[in-house]
Amino acid sequence: MKQGAFVVFEGYDGTGKSTQCLKLAEWLRGQGATVTACADPGGTELALKLREVLQFGRQHAISLQTEALLFMASRAEMVDQIIRPAIGRGEVVISDRFLLSNIVYQGYAGKLDPELLWQAGQLSTGGLESDLTIILDMSVEIAKTRRRSNATRIDTRGEDFHNRVRDGFLATARRKPETHRVVNADASIDTVHGRVCDLVVGLLRSPQV
Repeated sequence: MKQGAFVVFEGYDGTGKSTQCLKLAEWLRGQGATVTACADPGGTELALKLREVLQFGRQHAISLQTEALLFMASRAEMVDQIIRPAIGRGEVVISDRFLLSNIVYQGYAGKLDPELLWQAGQLSTGGLESDLTIILDMSVEIAKTRRRSNATRIDTRGEDFHNRVRDGFLATARRKPETHRVVNADASIDTVHGRVCDLVVGLLRSPQV
């Protein structure tokens, strides 16, 4: 397998992103790849502090614009300190969320301008984009039953908001089918993992990577 690739998992909470990130990293290491796994927001000391505010800081009144920019500030740190260096070393980087989450949560669902968010996102990432974004999809109702008990600020937003989140992910996949692939997450963990591995093997065997 070729190395030096950037794979992102997206989807709303409850679809199994974290589990599939871990399983893919373990599987790739078993195939001899060197893997760096990270979560957005997070990965650096500053990013972890921002993550705590963004996810659980209910004592803070945060506008959608501020929320989006804080996510991007956290991501800028992670790209600079973790993702780009790992790709430069020829590693496979797996990220639990990336820029698309901003576009979907604050844009499609929060009703900020998605195009402006894409533009701001390009600044925060230095133009870095994933080689493959895997969008895990299931009904909002099923995902809600699978969420962890310590719900984040965003988890507590209404059902209409989360339906718009889902629609935003699927709309992006339709617009960018060459790099954004949807996987039905309403299957067993191993079945989803197998589908993910098939997509990643196809990526790593591609001469473009």
